[in-house]
Amino acid sequence: MSQTEHMIIHSKEGTQPFRYAVGMHGSFFFQQLRDHRKLMGIKCPSCKKVYVPPRGVCGSCYVKMNEFVEVGPEGKIETYTILRYAFIDPETGEQKPVPYGYGFIRLDGADTLFQHYISIDDESKIKIGARVKPYFSLEKKGNIKDILYFQVVDP
Repeated sequence: MSQTEHMIIHSKEGTQPFRYAVGMHGSFFFQQLRDHRKLMGIKCPSCKKVYVPPRGVCGSCYVKMNEFVEVGPEGKIETYTILRYAFIDPETGEQKPVPYGYGFIRLDGADTLFQHYISIDDESKIKIGARVKPYFSLEKKGNIKDILYFQVVDP
């Protein structure tokens, strides 16, 4: 799997190439998501904080991390917004249909927040603290689009 994603976003006559590397930890995260539908974090050996998505160094302790742990797949909404204007998503290069939800989700077992889209089929269910679960794409790509969105889980 390539550690580099590449896309070009067109805006009339101008184009802007986007190129970034997800690195070793990001590659492992996307491989597990693609191959096993698992959401993986990484645990600090010092403070025990679990980061999702995984990264190489603890933001609190500055200690190298290498213990991957499975988190979620469910979690709870910590904060969210409902967007009612269209724009080009810089991660995908596609225009999102409006309205749509976007939230910061604390996956079960994680200490950091995971950003993703939230289904707004019923806006009255979207609340801070609401439980959500991911809905996966049938087409496995090995990137964040393997998760289509998170859906509020009825209690």
